[in-house]
Amino acid sequence: MPRWEHGSEERLKQAAMELFDEQGFEDTTAVQIAARARVTTRTFFRYFPDKEEVLFAEADGLNEALVQELFQAADVSDPLQAVIRTLAGFDWEKLGSREVQHQRNALIASNAHLLERELIKQQQMAAGFSDALGRRGTDPDTAELAANVGVQVFRTAYRRWLAGDDTDLATITETVMSLLATIVPAASRLP
Repeated sequence: MPRWEHGSEERLKQAAMELFDEQGFEDTTAVQIAARARVTTRTFFRYFPDKEEVLFAEADGLNEALVQELFQAADVSDPLQAVIRTLAGFDWEKLGSREVQHQRNALIASNAHLLERELIKQQQMAAGFSDALGRRGTDPDTAELAANVGVQVFRTAYRRWLAGDDTDLATITETVMSLLATIVPAASRLP
């Protein structure tokens, strides 16, 4: 096997997803991923500390970029809308085709440990959004609620988009926000 080849990281990601699909996440090893990608195991570990990180490698950078985008948003007077605009306005296909993202999402949903890690990443994103809104002058409780609700609204829209809804993600997100609006008035009537 070559010690280093151009495109090794992308080949490793592709090989990992193929193997996860073929034999399951638990039964796939870093050695198998490296062999499928035609690189050494050492090269695998140069890019990823473990096989889980293949699925989460871009999460921290994505989180930082989205939080920075929200922090620099022209208008955060409606903090929930600002969070939604930030998430729905991102070009999610830069992370891979919708099919690849759907495959990743399904794999994570089928494994409790991966799902826990995904939920932690989502909470980190919400915390970053809350902090960005707070630094922009939003009341802390409002910032926290807007960040958490915004992330969940978007996740609902994102899952619908991944499932094959042909509508663009921004429109799906608006539809989910409309659904939320039908629920929220009921919450204001709670005793």
